[in-house]
Amino acid sequence: MEIERWERSEEISDAEKKVIQEIWSRVYANCEDVGVSILIRFFVNFPSAKQYFSQFKHMEDPLEMERSLQLRKHARRVMGAINTVVENLDDSEKVSSVLALVGKAHALKHKVEPIYFKKLTGVMLEVIAEEYPNDFPPEAHGAWTKMKTLIYTHVTAAYKEVGWAQ
Repeated sequence: MEIERWERSEEISDAEKKVIQEIWSRVYANCEDVGVSILIRFFVNFPSAKQYFSQFKHMEDPLEMERSLQLRKHARRVMGAINTVVENLDDSEKVSSVLALVGKAHALKHKVEPIYFKKLTGVMLEVIAEEYPNDFPPEAHGAWTKMKTLIYTHVTAAYKEVGWAQ
C-alpha cells in the first residue's frame, strides 16, 4: 500500500501551491545552510547513500561533512532544482522536464537507486518542518507531503523511461 501511494502523485491545489511557495521562499533564503542540513541528515540516517559520492563517501563526522565544499556544492544544486520545481508548480511541463533531467542523470550517469529519492524527500520534509516550525502548520505538512510525492513520482518515471533495471 505504501509503495502504491508513492507511485501516484496527488494533485496539488492552488492553495497548497501557495503554502509550499510561501514556506519555500523562507527556506530558500537560507538555501545552502538548509541544503547542507538536509544532506547531512540524509547521509547520517542513510549512510549507504554516500556510496554514490566519491568526494565524501568516507566522511562519518557531520562536522566534516558540513565543511565539505563538494557537499555544499551538491546541496546548492539540490536546492536549486527544488527551487525550479517550486517556482513552476503552475507549469506541469516545466516540472516534468526538470525532474526528468534529474532522474535521467541519476539513473544513467550516477547509477543511484531510485529509493534514495523517496528517502531524501522524506528527510527534506523533516528538516524544513524542524527548522521552520512556526511556518509549518498541519496544512503545510499535507501540501509538502504532496510535493515530495510529486518529486519522487516524476523522478522515478524518468528512471522507468530510460529502462532502469536494478
